[in-house]
Amino acid sequence: MKNIRQLSREDLQKQLEEWGEPAFRARQIEGWLWKKFVGSIDEMNNLSKALRSRLAEHYFIPKLQIHHSQYSNDGTIKNRLVLHDGHFTESVLIPTEKRMTACVSSQVGCSLSCKFCATGYLTRKRNLEFDEIVDEVVAVNDQAMKHYGKPLSNIVFMGMGEPLLNYKNVLRAIEIITSPESLGMSPRRITVSTAGVAKMIRQLGDDGVRFKLALSLHAATDEKRNEIMPINETNHLKALIEALNYFYTCTRNEITFEYILFKGINDSVKDADALVKIYRQVPADLVNIIEYNPISAADFQKPEEEVVLHFMKHLEKNRVNARLRRSRGKDIDAACGQLANVDHPATGQPSLLS
Repeated sequence: MKNIRQLSREDLQKQLEEWGEPAFRARQIEGWLWKKFVGSIDEMNNLSKALRSRLAEHYFIPKLQIHHSQYSNDGTIKNRLVLHDGHFTESVLIPTEKRMTACVSSQVGCSLSCKFCATGYLTRKRNLEFDEIVDEVVAVNDQAMKHYGKPLSNIVFMGMGEPLLNYKNVLRAIEIITSPESLGMSPRRITVSTAGVAKMIRQLGDDGVRFKLALSLHAATDEKRNEIMPINETNHLKALIEALNYFYTCTRNEITFEYILFKGINDSVKDADALVKIYRQVPADLVNIIEYNPISAADFQKPEEEVVLHFMKHLEKNRVNARLRRSRGKDIDAACGQLANVDHPATGQPSLLS
């Protein structure tokens, strides 16, 4: 049995031709898969029973399911997702007055071991397939419609895993999500976040992608970044700056820096000056200053509010376009760096979705 969603249109047409079916059946099947997102071949009711039966003998649809959801006091919804092989990953719906944002995962676990991130303490089990990533987006979009009456406006690849280490599946998923024959979302409303894989950032430029790129910076010197993000040992800041400039030259797409503040580690005026220096070397649109969300596996702490505000003022004084991003969903471990496939004890029994 093969995953029918993995077939290209050419492969699907070839299979149908072998069975004596007209070529237009391929477009009908693709409509069921990528417009209506059916979970079984039997739902394709404009196909003959004989064709549906034959397809079901050879192919299946490994539809991702929401195992359970948790609801934050601020309206954020975190989903534990179960894949067809029993692995779990997570997604988050972040609602605001102006936006409905899906935070989606690209891997089961992660291999980068960032010291401040709960996902970094997990083992990377496997990459998500492109159709599983699309399923994530569809599930969160359905959730947004059900609970808020609005479709998704934005997608951020900031969940579990490193998107650029699952390059082909992430780009194929975005291709489907932005297709007029599927969800039709603008690529300008999609942001892919990376911990910093210089080679693949350059590849994004070569491929002429149209979505936004965010670099999880979190420290502005190699010495400090090496301590909290082991990937920096092989992707140092000079290489990342060169890669980001190459990406921008090729695409002119928006670049954002993400910077979590850690007490006593990267929150001083000297650290702010180092961040200003990097900001001036890259045509970045924005620096998101993010409050740290504690995890049980690490000993990092949030700086005091006055330290955060002083850091922000120093950036503004140096003409850095910086924004302080308050975390959402902290009470259900749905905030930045907290995704780890673990139920939050304060929620009691998981709330199953119908």
